[in-house]
Amino acid sequence: MPEQRGWQLEQLSGWWATADYDVAREVLQRGVGVLLCLAFLQALGQFRPLLGDRGLLPVRRFTARVRFRDAPSLFHLHFSDRLLVVVGVLGAAGGAAVVVGLPQTGPWWVTTGVLLALWAAYLSLVSVGQRFYAFGWETLLCELAFLAAWFGSPAVPVPFLLVLAARWLLFRLELGAGLIKWRGDPAWRNLTALDYHHETQPMPGPFSWHAHHLPRWWHRTEVVGNHVTQLLVPWLLWLPQPWPSVAGGAVVLTQGWLVLTGNFAWLNWAAIVLGAAMVSDDVWRGLLGALAVGPAARVPAATLDMTPDVAPDVPLGYLVTASAVVVVLAVLSVRPALNLASRHQKMNASFEPLRLVNAYGAFGSVTRRRDEVIVEGTLAERPGPDDWREYGFRGKPGEVSRRPPQVAPYHLRLDWVLWFVPLGAPAPWLPRLCERLLEADPATLRLLRDDPFDGARPRWVRMRLFRYRYTTPDERRRSGDWWVRRELETIVAPVDLALLSRPGRS
Repeated sequence: MPEQRGWQLEQLSGWWATADYDVAREVLQRGVGVLLCLAFLQALGQFRPLLGDRGLLPVRRFTARVRFRDAPSLFHLHFSDRLLVVVGVLGAAGGAAVVVGLPQTGPWWVTTGVLLALWAAYLSLVSVGQRFYAFGWETLLCELAFLAAWFGSPAVPVPFLLVLAARWLLFRLELGAGLIKWRGDPAWRNLTALDYHHETQPMPGPFSWHAHHLPRWWHRTEVVGNHVTQLLVPWLLWLPQPWPSVAGGAVVLTQGWLVLTGNFAWLNWAAIVLGAAMVSDDVWRGLLGALAVGPAARVPAATLDMTPDVAPDVPLGYLVTASAVVVVLAVLSVRPALNLASRHQKMNASFEPLRLVNAYGAFGSVTRRRDEVIVEGTLAERPGPDDWREYGFRGKPGEVSRRPPQVAPYHLRLDWVLWFVPLGAPAPWLPRLCERLLEADPATLRLLRDDPFDGARPRWVRMRLFRYRYTTPDERRRSGDWWVRRELETIVAPVDLALLSRPGRS
């Protein structure tokens, strides 16, 4: 009987595991490690002035009114700026350890434990991050980290069920984005969306001006290519190899174009990691030959002939645990799957607080005009028109002569949320931003590129709204500017600390 049970387990593990995705596991886990390391480093630089005790949306106020079950975070137990630094440092170090492969040298449960700890730590930030963490790539990173954790280490074979789970994630990411566009703005259906997008996207990059001025036939080609990649290519993920590898390669190429023409934090890079993880070891060997990386390059040449249905034995504990996780993910996939089929599709939505299986999408509507909030201050007691000085932001457009910079995969959270203010998004944090600028708060000023007062406290601050457009090639040749702007209105009249400290203001 023991021999029979051992034979049955061996047969089960042979069906359950695959030896054709060792490189994919390395790409997925180390890529997620890079993104996590970057995300925690960003938290060290930005979380405190945005969400700390003196932040624009303090965490303590949030946790006082929102239950743990609705926003699971260790900061429900205790929050302090010092604890935030500890979490950020440990998270960045843990992500770096995964990048260099340190946890992967041990048993499978070591790698799984490290990545699960990083997932829980980053989920803690996202759950209390409010408006500044309300982006699709935050949820995507949480889901990616949780999924990558269960791929274990090279000590165990890759579970094919988890390969399917990774395909399901990429399928939702791409098809969700394609469907939300097709169902949303008619500009995607009449192929005119890219006539506007390069100019009006939240954070243009250094090549966005050039992309905007490409011929219109090219913009039509871009939209058609987007529809093909997001509406048709994802279905290849459910066919036998090499079709999933082809789909992954298409995602990598199209996301690379988006990296060149915009700044979308780590969204594009996360999609590139997922796309590269769709490529099987056989395809990698065919593409790279003698330069093949990962475990396949470290084994004798005879082993390169190993087929996907031949794999090392699977430890029983790993088999049971990973299988249970896949079952949980399958159950949680019901609502995201129904969302994809719904005419009222939700974009970038989570259906449970742990953010394990989510809905994704981007640019269901395309803005036709670009309006920017310009923040100004003055040292004058009674300022005239020439006494105001403009604060410079790191990423968002300001000075018309400044070329849009490349900041992604770094995420400038304050710059991003300011883009939504002219679109009507609630911004209860604007008075606190004014207050911190009037105090010349060093942490807040470090979020900016330029403080026109060199650390001195301004007497007044105000916010004006300007409409921006790219210069034409002829205008650019004559002026050297990248933008043309005109004032629309003042959205925050001049305020000082006395006015902000009046009763009734927070």
